[in-house]
Amino acid sequence: MKSVICVEPGRLEFVERPDPEAPAAGWATVDIKHVGICGTDYHIFEGKHPFLEYPRVMGHELSGVVSAVGPGVALQVGTPVVVNPYIACGHCVACRKGKPNCCTSIQVLGVHTDGGMAEKIVMPEGNLYPAEGLSLRDAAMVEFLAIGAHAVRRSQPEGGRALVVGVGPIGLGVAIFARIAGLEVTLLDSSEERLAFARDTLGFPNTALTGPDAQKTLMDATGGDGFDVVYDATGNAQAIEAGFALVAHGGAYVLVSIVKDRISFSDPEFHKREMMLIGSRNATKVDFEHVVASIKAGKVPLDALATHSTTLDRLVTDMPVWSHDKRGLIKALIAV
Repeated sequence: MKSVICVEPGRLEFVERPDPEAPAAGWATVDIKHVGICGTDYHIFEGKHPFLEYPRVMGHELSGVVSAVGPGVALQVGTPVVVNPYIACGHCVACRKGKPNCCTSIQVLGVHTDGGMAEKIVMPEGNLYPAEGLSLRDAAMVEFLAIGAHAVRRSQPEGGRALVVGVGPIGLGVAIFARIAGLEVTLLDSSEERLAFARDTLGFPNTALTGPDAQKTLMDATGGDGFDVVYDATGNAQAIEAGFALVAHGGAYVLVSIVKDRISFSDPEFHKREMMLIGSRNATKVDFEHVVASIKAGKVPLDALATHSTTLDRLVTDMPVWSHDKRGLIKALIAV
């Protein structure tokens, strides 16, 4: 089968590899049809991922068609599927609580194990969700949107104002599902281009540009109250720390992004506000299902989000360009 391997930082190769072995009991082979390129993939290519061994087949935003099944699998050959790329152990403390997204020994496709930038992959049946009613391109966009849907669900929204800090694909997914949840959404970012896209194309009228006056501008816009929920999707420690001051009394702060760093905040301010500080990691089946239902209901502007496309063989020349020139880029997808 054809595959793209990141041999080392900055070096991709388009190669032929052996097809995977026949699926074992409870597993199925999926012919990959589309792959979304994630920020994680760019970090791997650029050598910035802290927990990765090269060479690695990247790719975890996947759609495909079931082409073979192992014993005991109920899915039928020919079923179009969305792939949940988080392979959990099924028996650790998190899995026993129904939280496989934070399994203690989780294996994420394209990070801990080879991913889907290839023609085929073998997956546990429980990680494959039927995608009837979606195009296979749209099905490959479900996973990154599920990250945002999960973050919103974690915040237990009850209406009010939300601030999303960081307007990359994950932040946009958070914003879209915060809007679906009935929140009044404001976006904060350092890129006027991204903010203009959110305003003019996605219909988010409330935006603010990062800068020395941003906090005052945002607080003034809320009458000094702050935001009922603040979601950080920046991956920047300084931005995360600054976000604490924008949370309203009785509000919640959701850290969607992750940094390899320590985060500090004022404990008196944290307690004074009785703030909830929430980590949000990956997504679960219910989040995938919510995304699929929202797409089918016409609530997610997928055509606007899918800005770039390529193929496996062209990826080796396209990805190096996109890694340093992201003008106009929201979500790039590989057609396999």
